[in-house]
Amino acid sequence: MESVNRASAVDDVVRQIRRLIRERGLGVGDVLPSEVELAAMFDSSRNTVREAFRTLKAYGVAESRQKVGAVLTDQHQNAMRDLFSFAMEISVDAFRDIQGYRRLTEMNLFDLLAERLTGEALAEMEAVNAAILMAEDAERASELDFQFHRLLVEAAGNRTLSETYGMLKPVIQRLMLAGKSHRLTLEAVVAEHGDILEALRCRDRIAFVYHMDRHLSAGLEFIVE
Repeated sequence: MESVNRASAVDDVVRQIRRLIRERGLGVGDVLPSEVELAAMFDSSRNTVREAFRTLKAYGVAESRQKVGAVLTDQHQNAMRDLFSFAMEISVDAFRDIQGYRRLTEMNLFDLLAERLTGEALAEMEAVNAAILMAEDAERASELDFQFHRLLVEAAGNRTLSETYGMLKPVIQRLMLAGKSHRLTLEAVVAEHGDILEALRCRDRIAFVYHMDRHLSAGLEFIVE
């Protein structure tokens, strides 16, 4: 019961610190009040405030700096990426889960892309796709593969979707690594990307969904049961 009360007290201080940040209009680089000041401000113990700081640090919202104190940061995406990268194992189930997420996002981008996609963005995706065949190793090829899809998502113009997709980078890129050591696999990936781009050029929704679905299913053969 004591541990539950302690956790509740820490959560309460975290909420109060977040409220303080909003009310004071604090941003990245600004320094938070000291532990002593916050403990007095929130009528809490220094240990509880210290635990609340640890929570904020874990979420990438703040970090400790010598002679300065707790400084607001914008590392929450990195923290989430690390969490996903640590937690996910590459298995058939993981593949299906992640590719299922990508189906819900990438296969439903057509309307936004048809409206927003510029010739410049299209050319950038073509250049990244062509570079896959010249990648020096499988890691670089998977990085370029992710970059292609990230550009596709960003071209849709939805910031929240782009940030969420970015958070999953370690897991998605690890999936993309499968099979990338084979030249034939690289050629297949480039050809599939080309089909997706051609469907966008022609504003062909059916072709876009078909080729995206085929592409997202292709890597399963490299995942061990």
